[in-house]
Amino acid sequence: HPCLISNLQSFLLLRTVAAEVRKQVSRDYGSPQLSKKRGGLPLTEVVEPVDFEEYVSSHAPGVEPGPLKQLMEFPSDDLELLHLDKDCNTLEPPLPEEEEYQLYSTTYTPHNSERQRERQRGLVKQTFELDEAAAAERQEDQDDAKRRSVSIDETPRGSWASSIFDLKNSSPDALLPTVLEQTAAEDMDHRNTEARQQGRHNDLLGLFPPPDEDEAVERCSLPEVPKEHCGQRIMVKCLSLKFEIEIEPIFGTLALYDIKEKKKISENFYFDLNSDQMKGLLKPHTPHVAISTLARSAIFSITYPSPDIFLVIKLEKVLQQGDISECCEPYMVMKESDSSKHKEKLEKLRLQAEQSCTRLGRFRMPFAWTAIHLLNIVSSVGGLDRSDPDSDSGHGTWNERKKKGFERMSIGDDMCNFATFRPATLTITNFFKQEGDRLSDEDLYKYLADMRRPSSVLRRLRPVTAQLKIDISPAPDLPHYCLSPELLHVKPYPDLRVRPTKEVLEFPARQVYTPHTTYRNLLYVYPQSLNFSSRQGSVRNIAVKVQFMAGEDPSQALAVIFGKSSCAEFMKEAYSPVIYHNKSPEFYEEMKMKIPANLTDNHHLLFTFYHISCQPKQNTPLETPVGYTWIPLMQHGRLRTGSFSLPVSVEKPPASYSVLTPDVSLPGMKWVDNHKGVFNVEVKAASSVHTQDPHLDKFFTLVYVLEEYSFPFRLKDVIITEANMEGELKASMAALRGAVLDTCVRFLHQLLNKLIQLIVYPPVIAGQIVNLGRAAFEAMALLVNQIHKNLEGNQDQHGRNNLLASYIHYCFRLPTAEPTLPPNGESPGLTYATLSRATARPSSLHLSRSKSISNSNPDLASTPVSPDEEVQRIMGSKGIDRSHSWVNSAYAPGGSRSVLRRNPNSSCELKQLLHEELALQWVVSTSTVREAALQQAWFFFQLMTKSMAHHLFLTSKLDVPRRQRFPDRYVDDIAALVCAISADIASRYHKDVELVERLNSSLAFFLSDLLSLMDRGFVFNLIRSYYKQVPIALFPIFLHFSVILCHLNYVSLCPQSSAFSSMVQDQGVATMFELSVPFRQQHFLSGLLLCELSLILDPDGEGVFFLHKKAISAVHSLLCSHDADPRYRDPQVRAHMAQLYLPLIPIVMETLHQLYDFSGQQNNMNSGSTISQSVAMAIAGSPLQHAKANPFALPTAGRQSSSLSAECSRTLLVCFLWVLKNADAALLERWVSDLSVLQINRLLDLLHLCVSCFEYKGKKTLERINSLTFKKSQDMKARLEEAILGTIGARQEMVRRHRERSPYGSQENVRWKKNVTHWRTNADRVDKTKAEVEQESVVDGNLATEASLIVLDTLEIIVKTVVASELKESVLGGVLKVLLHSMAGNQSALFLQHCFNTQRALVFKFPEMLFEEDTELCADLCLRLLRHCSSSVGSVRSHASASLYLLMRQNFEIGNNFARVKMQVTMSLSSLVGTSQNFNEEHLRRSLKTILTYAEEDLELRDTPFPEQVQDLVFNLHMILTDTVKMKEHQHDPEMLIDLMYRIAKGYQNSPDLRLTWLQNMAGKHSERGNHAEAAHCLVHSAALVAEYLNMLEDCRYLPIGCVTFQNISSNILEESAVSDDVLSPEEEGICAGKYFSESGLVGLLEQAAASFNMAGMYEAINEVYKILLPIHEANRDFKKLATVHGKLQDAFNKVYNQRMFGTYFRVGFYGCRFGDLDEQEFVYKEPSITKLAEISHRLEEFYSEKFGDEVVEIIKDSNPVDKNKLDPNKAYLQITYVEPYFDTYELKERITYFDKNYNLRTFMYCTPFTLDGRAHGDLHEQYKRKTILTTSHAFPYIKTRINVIHKEEIILVPIEVAIEDMQKKTQELAFATNQDPADSKMLQMVLQGCVGTTVNQGPLEVAQVFLADIPDDPKLFRHHNKLRLCFKDFAKRCEDALRKNKALIGPDQKEYHRELERNYHKLKEALGPLINRKIPQLYRTLPAPTLNSYSRSSFRKVDC
Repeated sequence: HPCLISNLQSFLLLRTVAAEVRKQVSRDYGSPQLSKKRGGLPLTEVVEPVDFEEYVSSHAPGVEPGPLKQLMEFPSDDLELLHLDKDCNTLEPPLPEEEEYQLYSTTYTPHNSERQRERQRGLVKQTFELDEAAAAERQEDQDDAKRRSVSIDETPRGSWASSIFDLKNSSPDALLPTVLEQTAAEDMDHRNTEARQQGRHNDLLGLFPPPDEDEAVERCSLPEVPKEHCGQRIMVKCLSLKFEIEIEPIFGTLALYDIKEKKKISENFYFDLNSDQMKGLLKPHTPHVAISTLARSAIFSITYPSPDIFLVIKLEKVLQQGDISECCEPYMVMKESDSSKHKEKLEKLRLQAEQSCTRLGRFRMPFAWTAIHLLNIVSSVGGLDRSDPDSDSGHGTWNERKKKGFERMSIGDDMCNFATFRPATLTITNFFKQEGDRLSDEDLYKYLADMRRPSSVLRRLRPVTAQLKIDISPAPDLPHYCLSPELLHVKPYPDLRVRPTKEVLEFPARQVYTPHTTYRNLLYVYPQSLNFSSRQGSVRNIAVKVQFMAGEDPSQALAVIFGKSSCAEFMKEAYSPVIYHNKSPEFYEEMKMKIPANLTDNHHLLFTFYHISCQPKQNTPLETPVGYTWIPLMQHGRLRTGSFSLPVSVEKPPASYSVLTPDVSLPGMKWVDNHKGVFNVEVKAASSVHTQDPHLDKFFTLVYVLEEYSFPFRLKDVIITEANMEGELKASMAALRGAVLDTCVRFLHQLLNKLIQLIVYPPVIAGQIVNLGRAAFEAMALLVNQIHKNLEGNQDQHGRNNLLASYIHYCFRLPTAEPTLPPNGESPGLTYATLSRATARPSSLHLSRSKSISNSNPDLASTPVSPDEEVQRIMGSKGIDRSHSWVNSAYAPGGSRSVLRRNPNSSCELKQLLHEELALQWVVSTSTVREAALQQAWFFFQLMTKSMAHHLFLTSKLDVPRRQRFPDRYVDDIAALVCAISADIASRYHKDVELVERLNSSLAFFLSDLLSLMDRGFVFNLIRSYYKQVPIALFPIFLHFSVILCHLNYVSLCPQSSAFSSMVQDQGVATMFELSVPFRQQHFLSGLLLCELSLILDPDGEGVFFLHKKAISAVHSLLCSHDADPRYRDPQVRAHMAQLYLPLIPIVMETLHQLYDFSGQQNNMNSGSTISQSVAMAIAGSPLQHAKANPFALPTAGRQSSSLSAECSRTLLVCFLWVLKNADAALLERWVSDLSVLQINRLLDLLHLCVSCFEYKGKKTLERINSLTFKKSQDMKARLEEAILGTIGARQEMVRRHRERSPYGSQENVRWKKNVTHWRTNADRVDKTKAEVEQESVVDGNLATEASLIVLDTLEIIVKTVVASELKESVLGGVLKVLLHSMAGNQSALFLQHCFNTQRALVFKFPEMLFEEDTELCADLCLRLLRHCSSSVGSVRSHASASLYLLMRQNFEIGNNFARVKMQVTMSLSSLVGTSQNFNEEHLRRSLKTILTYAEEDLELRDTPFPEQVQDLVFNLHMILTDTVKMKEHQHDPEMLIDLMYRIAKGYQNSPDLRLTWLQNMAGKHSERGNHAEAAHCLVHSAALVAEYLNMLEDCRYLPIGCVTFQNISSNILEESAVSDDVLSPEEEGICAGKYFSESGLVGLLEQAAASFNMAGMYEAINEVYKILLPIHEANRDFKKLATVHGKLQDAFNKVYNQRMFGTYFRVGFYGCRFGDLDEQEFVYKEPSITKLAEISHRLEEFYSEKFGDEVVEIIKDSNPVDKNKLDPNKAYLQITYVEPYFDTYELKERITYFDKNYNLRTFMYCTPFTLDGRAHGDLHEQYKRKTILTTSHAFPYIKTRINVIHKEEIILVPIEVAIEDMQKKTQELAFATNQDPADSKMLQMVLQGCVGTTVNQGPLEVAQVFLADIPDDPKLFRHHNKLRLCFKDFAKRCEDALRKNKALIGPDQKEYHRELERNYHKLKEALGPLINRKIPQLYRTLPAPTLNSYSRSSFRKVDC
């Protein structure tokens, strides 16, 4: 806005001298062209930045009011602290704890698809003809089936009268009000511009696919919120379990086992499918049943799917007397069905069972088991048969299942995808009974491995028959009613009373690297075996009771053991199953416990062994204790887990035993087997509290001791005192590197928190501050590095490990002030106090809770009151923090009060600032530590920036001027650090590319973060120093760096745009559009980026073309971020923003010739059209080739290889359009007015390309395109280039590949395989839903519309400047071409309206451009307008008709008639109709009516001849239209279509231009179908037509005299002379105006004809064509052409001798009224050579069946005459017969060569054998033959492939004549075989054998005997008799010749064979002798009248048979 600029001038006179210097510099160097030096400094140098803070403070933004003011200010949200409440996925929190994530972010909202989609909501759907047409087409396809085929009547075209009547009665479209008004050009422009600005979509880039996340501007994607690990999940539902007999309850257990790893990979899931009656038996033992124990479905998680996973099902029953085999027996032999037999027995069993349940209901015994191989289910091959959940079809016994499964056993892991498979319902019928001595897991693995073998041992076992039905399916994402392994309700859980599904805890087969984020504290106890063989007394039925004790008193057993099925939720004791009469049993039991968070030394597991007496005996107790043992759980503050072999004591252990282990010999105790370990048990923990790693445990314990200040502290064998504390602590930090990585990762958050805490609060020991900064920094650097190295697959594209990134982003916070005392008092002695610490707050948080951050009171939870409440609280709470240090037992890494116990004299002032300490430690670090820190620089950089941000926030320094925020010491450290790292980048680039790339991007992110926090001038200088240190050769590094930097809120970092504009006053606009020094200084960052873009795109630049994509994406995503930013909505602001990018326009103009050529791949509306678009254009008389070869054929500079890919070009163009859209129009106008014509033309070419590039592809195409292919291939190409050019290290390539392929084969769920960013997954899914495709097409449509409108705006700007200056002529044509090009594509109705407005204005302002100079443009415009007149969209038709009407009117006003438009429109119509497939006559008819209406309403011209001329034209057009409607109906019937085109062309006999058009259309159609001969004839006809007219125009002796000259080529051509003088004189304006009606046109047609004949192989015809051409060339003395022609003739004549095949001919008759006009018509069809009868009949049958239906079409199989009356009237009959060309004897004299016999054919013949009694074949004496001769209306080849039969005659041969023909044929064959050259003995022998072989049936001898034995009675036959006799004579002689020849040819091996032939011949000759020599005396007398010769056509006409 000029006013704005002048306002600002007052204060914008820069106070700094620098400004003056800059002005001076740019005055000296600024040049309007883009020079590589661009204003003094080469682009490769970095300019001195402005002192930013100084500048901002001196230009207070207050002066710029309005939206621009916001622009200037750094956005307030640049820095924000967010509290994210951690998501809890269960209804109850898992632990005493309220905790939030805190993250600080420098706001840059990444631009990804999710956001994009948000922005794309509510788009208006643009109307596209393309989609309308497609929809209509679908509709039509349905109607088509119903439509009957109508063929052509040869009547003249519809009469004028009827046609006019039709037109007058149709209704017009709405008229546009302004069309007939007279308006001044300015007003018109103004109105159009306003209209164009209505309803525009204001963010262009919101419509464009967002930047590819890999390529996109480098910003850090948000890391994932830390969450618990989860593998692929499958759901198993137990439906029913039935045995043959039902006598007692049965209990089931499910678990997964991996036999390869020999590991149980899930905990147990217990289910109970008993009937209520059975459950009733156990009522006394389970008074209360918790709903959580009634679950019947379980969700298993599998992290490492493999083919070795089995689902094992074990069944147990209530303990009873007898061993397992006895107890199984009834199940194996009895059936409920034979109950009569076993009735008593069953009753007895039931009674026994009842007694057992009552007495022994607490105890179980093993019963049976089976296993399911999961792979069989997942791969859905083999496995049990699937069945619906409700049918029992899946009875495949286990054996069958095995058989099927075995074939597939060796499948790789990739087959196992448990995330997606078809759900299956299995019915398992066979169980194996448990063997008492084989119950251990070891035995199970053996069995399972054995199950996979075909010869399984298990097969030989007798099975327990039962039916277990289970469902296995992939688990839903959010299952309802789910319980976690801790039995907490997982959301969504709508109703607590519903039977739950349980999530089963996974024990992953290998390590999973995921930090804990929820509280989990579970203990699993597995008793394994017991050996009591040496124990005296009655110990046989042994049960093990397990209890979790909090003390030694029996009452201290805690109810923490999870119940199994149908029992209470938690129990105080658990028993193992009992094995009958076994002194050393094995166990497979799993006991799961939920242990308290704070364990003490008194907590222990107590095992009691009982002997159970199964039989009720007098005074024998049910259970007798026979042994005791125990495991203390805590030792030296560590949880004890692992395998134990424990001695068992015979007596109760003594008091205070629990602190010791049973291995200690206590005095006076009796042990089983001399204190040997007789009981084996394993204890496992799944805990987020206990690390179970000695190094970590030690470190955490020491930190805890320090925090609690509880010296001295005993740690194993060391006593920790104040004296050795520091050393021990440092040693434990150094030892951390020895910890197991898996565990380090699990406790990563706590570990880092503690290290940071030690840096921030150096501990005070014995009054001394101990600085642990260095040690902690080292430990951190090494830890971070180790995690990186080992978890390579888990990184984002900048090589940042996701676990660490999410730690910094979500979990890290500065430990703030020291916490205050908890409100509740302390009672140190009480157990609960320890807990209160836990409940009161998470142990790691007490540090980081400052009241300023969080207003939630951390201390709400109070000390619990009773132990019971305590347990309740542990049970009922549910944990959520991500700093998971709920390690609150005695050794916990810090309890909530711990810090307070520090030395009383410690005070808060000790605090170090983390960022300062880090910077310092880093700068001074050396060797390995420095290396480690460099490797993972990003981590420390991010830690520093987050720490700085927190610090500013906590100290409320955010409002302090930036220079005063940080101390100078720190600023110097930062400068030193950046300097050192830049130096590292420069020096190491060639040694370790990958490290340098990482380092470089880390540094760039760091600096861009600093721009939000520190003095920006200082940061700019850091950037400059970086550029100075890194040599320009490292271009990729450079680019990467600036790309990252620019991605900040950097508009506000380039605020001087206003200042800049004032400066521009002195230099014209050019500087603003160049990368001049002032531009680069003012816009420091955008200048950097654009300079690099310019250098990279420079085609002479060396070796950087692989960076194209990156540089372009950088600019693109920057612009995206502006578009998405709500602050930049205001157009004024947008214009301001665009100023930052103005140099982009000239940059793109310079790369014009490197851009991808989109116009080549143009997807026109006539895709798949009947004729190629260019032919159509040629027909329309316009040489404007439609798909230009690259329209930018500018001299291409530099290497061609640097041309950009389609993807890059598209992105670059969208950025270019963005600048054009948002830049200030007045500014652009001033700029354009300074450009030279050459540059404007270049700009126009660019706009032309934009139109093609963003053209709408249509919904159909979108559905087709697989969005992956294009992108992937492009990506791979780019990757390959990068790899080859060495910009990526091989290792990084590997990492990247690693990242793309999950490290675990097929399995996607490993949590950190998520670098696949959000939108990508959506964009690349191939199977998009309908709605997605729909939305995609809406977006695509809006993008196309907006892009085209921007082009239109720009064209208007160009026209405006052109009007003002003198350049106009040369540019306007270009403007119109772009306009026409945009009309040609698929455009939306909205755009077309504006486009037509602009076009009308253009024609209005410059009519002479169309009507005086360039016919091409006029022709093109007419075609475009007409095409839109036939649009299906009403508004488009209205506009197109208005434009067309005005065009006629303007043409009329110039010359009082509008012949030019008239001719062009007529020609356009025919080419349109001939070429466009989705052309609708109905729509066009409406448009014609609209044009008529305009003419009637036009008052000004009412009295001129104009309205009448319009009417004539419209009626004529309507006529053509009606004609072509039929063509559309027959689109798919090629013969019919050509017939129609033929007829239309005939109708244009008196309008040569159009006849020519149609002949060309036909030629195109034929070429398409490969009928080159026909195409050639069409062209010859066209040439003849042209010759006729040229002859009428001027008498020129060397030109042909018209058609006559052409008749040697074809006799058909004379029809072109049907042009009499009165029809049309070629002098009339607008007639014969097409480009073909000229000598050169004629030559062109003849050349094309010759080429087509050449393709058809008709070389002789080429000669005839050239005979006409040669005189023309001779007359023109064109010797070059003559040479060419003779060369071609020579080729042709040489090729004549090649083997050639011409067409095959068939007669096709159509019978039945279904065929319409075709009924009873006969045609001869010409088919390609060697077409078999079957082929053509199949083709026609298929075609017509499709048309009429399968049942309707029938092929008549014979070739007899058809009797119409015998046919079914509802059917369509086809009769197809093979015919051969037929020549009279006299013709054969002239037709000598193969070509002669296949050219100019009009007569054809076929033969039908018959006998008088109706059979086709009979004996020799009754075999007749009918010869049918057909004559066609034209000679073949003709301009169509089927020609009507106009004459038909039949000749009937009597049997003797048939015999004569046969003998003649045989004789000919013999002669041919004998005289063949070179001789072919095989062929000769074959023919001979057929002639003289005795066995030949109906052979020559038999013929002679039948016909020559007697002289015929009928004198008419004498001649025939004689002829046959002579034939035999000839035949005998030929046989002799053949034998002689054979003798000469054979070798010695065939002598005998030859003798045999000779013998046969002599026999034959003897037999024939008398017959041959008998003459008929009558024939040798003078006869009264000559007999008729059967070969004259008059002989036997139809014989009445």
